[in-house]
Amino acid sequence: MQELEENREELLNLLQNKAALKQDIIKDVRDVFSHLREVLGREVDYFRSKLTDSRIRMEIVDKSSTEIQAFVGSDCLIFHMHTNVFLLPKSHPYWQLDYLKEDMTRGYFGIIYIYNFLAESMLKSRLGDPGYLIARIFVNKEGHFFVEGKSEIAGNFSSITENVVNDDMMCFMIQSAFAYAINFDLLTPPYEMVAQINVQQAIAIANSISLQTGKRLGFRFEKDED
Repeated sequence: MQELEENREELLNLLQNKAALKQDIIKDVRDVFSHLREVLGREVDYFRSKLTDSRIRMEIVDKSSTEIQAFVGSDCLIFHMHTNVFLLPKSHPYWQLDYLKEDMTRGYFGIIYIYNFLAESMLKSRLGDPGYLIARIFVNKEGHFFVEGKSEIAGNFSSITENVVNDDMMCFMIQSAFAYAINFDLLTPPYEMVAQINVQQAIAIANSISLQTGKRLGFRFEKDED
């Protein structure tokens, strides 16, 4: 049937173009993530060599090929690479840029997420403690990128046409994430939230797991603009 042959040709075109494109982007994002790991390690080594207070934790833990934990003082930043490729929604303002209009495949991105947890939450496996997504890095097939997230980080990397992955960009991004995490203070939860505990929680405290603790316990993260 002619229709079957046409379907085969269309599917072959999709496989040779879109499917291959996604594989290429994933490979590129893996390279970017590896690059990020190197720069992250250098930054941590630098600050560790300059700090005179041994109580301040600065270290990198490689959890897997897609996850890195960076302990920065009392904070833990988790860098996680998603293994899928995403297309920007058609409503995204970047589609109005000539850069994407000229080649719509530039609108496909791999994503690296940055989460902020308390270091104690990770070290003591306090499974109920919340963490917060503070930024996500979008990287396309040409190594151009932009960052969404908290303004202290994303505000410096909003131009997809100008931002290209390199050492200086990576270093600046990491420093911005470190600074945001350190300045994002732990707040006392409302008294009513901790006024009662049950037996299970009491046992957990005795086992050093403690009550659920997060930097904005009791408040919606998206409301935290200060």
